[in-house]
Amino acid sequence: MQTQQIIVTDPTLRDGSHACSHQITAEQIRRYATAAEAAKVDYVEVGHGNGLGASSLQVGFSLIPEREMLEIARSCLKTSGLSVHVMPGFATAKREIAQALEIGVDLFRVGSHCTEADLTQRHISYVRNAGKEAWGILMMIHMASKEMLLEESKKMQSYGAQGIVLMDSAGASFPQDVTEKIGLLTQRLDVPVGFHAHDNLGLSIANSLAALQAGARIVDGTARGFGAGAGNAPLELLIAVMQRQGYKFNADLYKVLDAAELASQLFAENLPNSNSVTIVSGLAGVFSGFAKPVQRAAKQLGVDPRDVFFELGRRKVVGGQEDLILEVASELARPKGQIHSPKP
Repeated sequence: MQTQQIIVTDPTLRDGSHACSHQITAEQIRRYATAAEAAKVDYVEVGHGNGLGASSLQVGFSLIPEREMLEIARSCLKTSGLSVHVMPGFATAKREIAQALEIGVDLFRVGSHCTEADLTQRHISYVRNAGKEAWGILMMIHMASKEMLLEESKKMQSYGAQGIVLMDSAGASFPQDVTEKIGLLTQRLDVPVGFHAHDNLGLSIANSLAALQAGARIVDGTARGFGAGAGNAPLELLIAVMQRQGYKFNADLYKVLDAAELASQLFAENLPNSNSVTIVSGLAGVFSGFAKPVQRAAKQLGVDPRDVFFELGRRKVVGGQEDLILEVASELARPKGQIHSPKP
């Protein structure tokens, strides 16, 4: 039996926003948040796929205003905490974070690209000075060594972060990678370490288990894997595996399974699946949230979306550089000098 309690965070209503082009409805938020509360997950994360303040022309507009999303979720959550994702560049401290504090958000997960933790200092400090919980989130972790991730994590810890979560945003990692990176952080940091998986290469559960075995004490999962690209680690599978392995956690297996059944109805048209595009996204190491815009651009310009992903990967494009998708697709559409995808 494992002795330390695992914190389970459910970003179905945030990462899932990518899967439906940020068109989650008020009723979907209300019904799923109620089910997640019944399932006793520790935190329910809500909002635009790119976090607070991200509803925009660049990455897509949310169907309903951010305040309404958070207020609906807040009214449904009594024992489960309300969490938000924060990315400097989209969210500002005095506008989006201040509003979320007013609404009663419990946890602010402040994220950056895996080598740019410096950008999070002001946001983490602002949340901590307001007396709320703040975690540091490092994204696209396949693009950095374990030593670099440790260095960046230490920065976030020094800013006041009370937890550090590594996000395999492209679903490009293998269990050995996760073991080495999580293992080093758990040995060298003073705060709990967590892991957020994507399933582009079908390894989300294996990678999450590797993280737990390496000492992670925070783990993310979404109902039916509802999330960007090929989706996240399915929460119902994650809880089942954790229970079988003897980990301690608050979530109720049957109620999590019920929430997954509800999600299969609420989000039926947009549940993620593995396909040639999501697999190539993982191989290319490109942010899973690019799946839909890449497919739209490829269709518009008559090119193969897999070629677009491989070229984006060659250029090491990351979230926030969505404008390059159309540029790459346009270059591929040219009759001469066409870029060919590197075969793995």
